[in-house]
Amino acid sequence: MQRLSILKFLNNKYVAYGVAGIFLFISILLGISIGSVHVSMVTIIQIICAKLFGGISLGSIDPMYSSIVLNIRLPRVILAGLVGAALAISGAAFQGLLRNPLADPYTLGVSSGASVGAVLTLFFHLSIPFIGSFTLPLLSILFSFFTIFLVLAFARKIERSMRVETIILTGIIFSSFLGALISLMIALTGDELRQIIGWLLGSVSMRGWEYIKIILPFFIIGSAILIFNAKELNAVSFGEERAQHLGVNVQKRKLVILTAGSILTGAAVAVSGTIGFVGLVIPHLSRIIWGPDHRHLLPLSILTGSGFLILADLLSRTIISPTELPIGVITALIGAPVFALILLQRKRMERSG
Repeated sequence: MQRLSILKFLNNKYVAYGVAGIFLFISILLGISIGSVHVSMVTIIQIICAKLFGGISLGSIDPMYSSIVLNIRLPRVILAGLVGAALAISGAAFQGLLRNPLADPYTLGVSSGASVGAVLTLFFHLSIPFIGSFTLPLLSILFSFFTIFLVLAFARKIERSMRVETIILTGIIFSSFLGALISLMIALTGDELRQIIGWLLGSVSMRGWEYIKIILPFFIIGSAILIFNAKELNAVSFGEERAQHLGVNVQKRKLVILTAGSILTGAAVAVSGTIGFVGLVIPHLSRIIWGPDHRHLLPLSILTGSGFLILADLLSRTIISPTELPIGVITALIGAPVFALILLQRKRMERSG
C-alpha cells in the first residue's frame, strides 16, 4: 500500500519533472565538481554565471579553476548529458513503437550500423566537402537508418506480419554481423587501431565544445520529431490495428519514428562511440516510475538518461583514478544487473497476476 502511494505521488507530472530535473541538476554539479582537482559547487556556479552573464567579477577565484570548469569538465558533462538523453529518448520511442521492453538502438542493430559508418569514416579519413566535421555524424546516421531499413525489410521477408520478436531477433542478427565487420576493419587497421578501439568502447573524454556543436543540432531535430509524435506513439503502443482505427497512419508514423531514432542514435554514436544499456534500462525504469504516457515519458527519459550518463562518466573517471575506464563498461556493469532485476520482477508480477 505504501509503495502504491509513493508511485501515485511520483506519477504527478509536476513532481515527476521536478524529481527528474533535480536529479539532472545534481548530476551536472557533481560531474563538474569531482575529479583530480575538487571544485566547490559555489565556485562552479560563480564561474558559470560569470561566463553566461558577463561583467560578474570572479574575485579571488583561481584562474585554474575557471579553466578546469569551462574548458574541461563543463563540455564533458554537457556532451555526456546529450548522449545519454539521445540514447534514452530513442530507446523509449523504440520500446513504445514495438511494444517491447527489449527494443532499443542496440538490440535493433541501429547502433551497430552507426558504428560501421563511424569506423569507416575514421578508417578511411573520410571528409565530405563543405561539411567537414559533420561528416562523421552524417555517415553514422545514414548507416544507422540503412541498417534499420534492412532489419525491417528482412523481418518482413521472414514474416509478413512483422511480429516484434521477429524484428528484435533480426536486429540482433544484423548487430552480430556488423560487429564482425567492425572487428575485421580493426584487424586491418594500423596506426588508427588505438583510436578506433578506444572510440568503440565509448568515451566522452577530451571531446571539447566542438563535439557538442556536432551532436546538438541532430539531438534537437530528433527529439523534436519524437516528442511531436508522442500521441501517435501512445496509440501505436496499444496495437497497430487500434491505432489505425483512431486515425493514425501507422506505416508513415513508424517510418518517421524510426528515422528520428536513427538520427539520435547515429549522432550519439558518432561523438561518443558505443554505449550500451542507456536506451534499454532508462526508458524502462522511467515507464515503471512515471507511467507509459509518451507525452511525458519522452521528456522524462531525456532528463533521467542525461543525468544517468553524467554520473556513469563521473564513475568511469574516478573509480580507479588516475586511470579512466571506458564509459560503456560502466553502463554495462550497472545496466545489465538492473535490467535482469527488472525482468525478474516483471516475471513475478505475471505469475502472481
